[in-house]
Amino acid sequence: MGLLHSYTADVVWTGAGESGTTSYTAYSRDHEVRIGSKPPLLGSADPAFRGDPGRFSPEELLVAALAQCHMLWFLHLASADGVVVVGYTDRATGTMRVEGAGHGQFREVVLRPCVTLAGPLRDDGRTVTDGELAGLHARAHEHCFIARSVNFPVRLDAAPSRVAQGAVG
Repeated sequence: MGLLHSYTADVVWTGAGESGTTSYTAYSRDHEVRIGSKPPLLGSADPAFRGDPGRFSPEELLVAALAQCHMLWFLHLASADGVVVVGYTDRATGTMRVEGAGHGQFREVVLRPCVTLAGPLRDDGRTVTDGELAGLHARAHEHCFIARSVNFPVRLDAAPSRVAQGAVG
C-alpha cells in the first residue's frame, strides 16, 4: 500500500449578514478558504448562482487544480528526462451542465498547455521532438492525482512547443 497524505482546508462562511438564510436571496455566498498559515482564498459561488464575480468559485478552483497538477507533473518528468523547460502556460476550460432540478456535474475539462523550451536540445545534446513532449504530457496526465480522482474526462490539447528567444541549439 502506498503512502497516505492528508490535506486540510477550513471553509468559513462570511456572508450571513444581518438575516442569514432567511431566504435564497437574503445571504451572500462569500466565504474564505483557509489552509494553514497561508493567506485566505476569497471564495464565492459562481455569479450564475448569486456569487461574487470578484471571488474564486469552487468550479474555477477545480479547473485550476487540474491544470496545476498536470503542470507540476510535466515539469517533474521533463526535468527527469533532461528537457529544459523555461516557460509553461495553460488556458484550461471546464464545462459543467446543470440539470432542471439544480443538479449538476462537470462534463469535461480541457487542458491547453503551452511549453517554452530553453532550446531545441536536451541537456545531453539530443533534439527534443514534439512526439517526446506529447509523451511527457501523456505521462503527466497518467500521474496527475487530481485527474485520476475525477469522474469526468480531462482532455489534453497541447500547443506546439516554443523555443525561448535567443536560444541556440
